[in-house]
Amino acid sequence: MDWDRVRIFLEVARSGQILGAAKKLGLNHATVARQLSALEREMKTRLVKRDTTGCTLTRSGEALMATAEKVESEFLRVGSQLASTSDRVTGTVRVGAPDGIGNYLLAEQLGALAAMHPELIVQLVPLPRTFSLSKREADIAIMVERPKEGRLITTKLTDYSLSLYASKQYLDRYPPIQSEADLAGHLFITQVSDFVYSRALDYSSYFDTVMSRRYECGSVVGQVEAVRAGHGIGILHDYATRRYPELRRLLPEIRFVRTYWLVSHPDTHATRRVREVHRYIAARVRAERRHFMIE
Repeated sequence: MDWDRVRIFLEVARSGQILGAAKKLGLNHATVARQLSALEREMKTRLVKRDTTGCTLTRSGEALMATAEKVESEFLRVGSQLASTSDRVTGTVRVGAPDGIGNYLLAEQLGALAAMHPELIVQLVPLPRTFSLSKREADIAIMVERPKEGRLITTKLTDYSLSLYASKQYLDRYPPIQSEADLAGHLFITQVSDFVYSRALDYSSYFDTVMSRRYECGSVVGQVEAVRAGHGIGILHDYATRRYPELRRLLPEIRFVRTYWLVSHPDTHATRRVREVHRYIAARVRAERRHFMIE
């Protein structure tokens, strides 16, 4: 059995579509489809049902995926052992992170790490979503909830806090805000509820009965910029606001505390490149920990 074809099949199974698998593998769409068909002929069974909305596995496909993932894990484990003996940090490491910590800490810090290791490629993906390590969407992920399932290596990274903020420019236009009742009538800058991917991030509902006027933005950076521009009041990450002196913290008795978890997969954790990036993220967060929490 051709392992390259099986590898292509695995990516199709994980992404649920041939086009998505082709982009992930860096191959032509037609090449992926052709190799998948060749594997089905070789195994004399249909592995994937293809239609306009995507691909679903047949029973044979599910059986092959289970076996292929075990083989893939063994390849990665052996590769990790061999790579760990090298002094050089080489290869590609993808880090998936929420857009708050991704943009306001990791973008700068991981850039510095990549500059230190000419043969290391660090891919930072700072998006408001979760990342599946078992599907190889990332080598390392930062999560806002501790994973409860899967073979994962999980380390608590840090607690962090969020508070209410407005810009000085905005506050100069209105009477002082001294209690929750004073928030009534103000524009609430918050996330889009349909895109809240974790219950840990549903803190805006706290103000549902107080602030009915809303501007909803799907990214942390967008919310920060809208508050900085003086359009309204928002719940912002305290560590992100310290770089913007025009922002003012409101009602300090209202504070939300959450946790970041650093997660990697045991199949790749021992590789020199993943281990180095994992260690570096943990060290940089430790160095900045005093900024993550405000009393």
